[in-house]
Amino acid sequence: MLRVVADTNVYISALNFRGVPDRVIALARRRRFDLFVSRPILDEVTGVLRKKFGWSPRRTRAALALIRDIAHEVRPDQRVAVIEKDEADNRILECALAANATIVISGDSHLLELGSFRQIRILRPRELLDSLGEAA
Repeated sequence: MLRVVADTNVYISALNFRGVPDRVIALARRRRFDLFVSRPILDEVTGVLRKKFGWSPRRTRAALALIRDIAHEVRPDQRVAVIEKDEADNRILECALAANATIVISGDSHLLELGSFRQIRILRPRELLDSLGEAA
C-alpha cells in the first residue's frame, strides 16, 4: 500500500475548489492509499482556512475532523531544513519521514523542484492519479 503525505495546499484546494486535489482526497477516503498528516500540517490548514478563506471555527473544526478521519496522524521526530525559501515546506518533509512515506503530493514549487527527498517521490496531485490509473 502506498504511504502518502499531502501538502497543505492539497487539502486547501480540495476543501475550497474541488478538482483534482478533491479526487485525491476521495481516493484516500476509499483507502486506495494510506494518507498521513502531522499536527504542524493540521495547524497550517487551520490557519489558512481561517485567515485566507474566512472559515468559521465550526466549519474549520469539521474540515479537520474529516482529515483526521481519513489520515493517520504521525509525530515527526526529525527536523529538516532543506527548503530555505519557505520554511513551512520542511514540515511536509518531516511528516513524510515520520510516516515512512513513499510519496508527497503537492502543488508547491519549492517541494516539486526537489523531485524527491530521501527516496520519497514528490508528485503533483494529477501525477498521483495517473500513477494509480485514475484518469484525471
